[in-house]
Amino acid sequence: MFNPNDAQLEQLQAKFTEQGYVVLPGVIGQADRARLVDQIRDAIDPLVGPAEFEADVGYPGAPADRSAPGGKTPRRLLHAYVRSDEFKALATNAQVAEVLGRLLAGSVCLSQCHHNCIMTKHPGFSSATLWHQDVRYWSYERPELISAWFALGAETQANGALWVIPGTHTLDFAAQRLDADLFLRPELVENQALIQRAEVVELQAGDVLLFHCRLLHAAGRNESDAVKLSAVFTYHRQDNRSQAGTRSDRFPSIKMLSS
Repeated sequence: MFNPNDAQLEQLQAKFTEQGYVVLPGVIGQADRARLVDQIRDAIDPLVGPAEFEADVGYPGAPADRSAPGGKTPRRLLHAYVRSDEFKALATNAQVAEVLGRLLAGSVCLSQCHHNCIMTKHPGFSSATLWHQDVRYWSYERPELISAWFALGAETQANGALWVIPGTHTLDFAAQRLDADLFLRPELVENQALIQRAEVVELQAGDVLLFHCRLLHAAGRNESDAVKLSAVFTYHRQDNRSQAGTRSDRFPSIKMLSS
């Protein structure tokens, strides 16, 4: 089981500060993963909502609408935290909370408004996600949030693992470098230079990827023959409050407890 000592926590903090992401190996045990995967499969067929469909997002490779072939392919199952006790335990994992507390330098809360979902990337009808920063639609006093990507199976370039551009969490981007939906414009020379620095983050089953809300990241389509399952949650420091009346303030945050 992942259980870092003080020296390892310092190393993780240094790497996160420099690159904007770190990988925590072997956080979720095989038995826990099996239970979560069984629950997800039961929630996919028949579908237990709420859910977002590939056809809803209009990303490259997605079906044109829900009536098109593959149009009812779920992209993610929403409100993961309240779906079961097992998902509550996953979202509030004590070892992850300890690392988050070090990275955020304070008491940590789980947001129920952002991510808080189960990603179900299907072969055949999955879409590609373009380069973006998650914070683009989030409204907090400070843009200092961290997302945790829990790999419930192996994540590879072939099945649509995340790509990141290390260090971009420290950069500010002029409006003209982004399109109307705040995705990075790949046709611009200055953006192409950034994209050339991209790295794929391949994960083993049970690993957790932590990444800063300002880190540029993207993902390809699932070109394998199996559904890729992941759970994603977002965290903020307790004193970093959401702005009233925004989508970031729809549901109360959950106080995390470290080990």
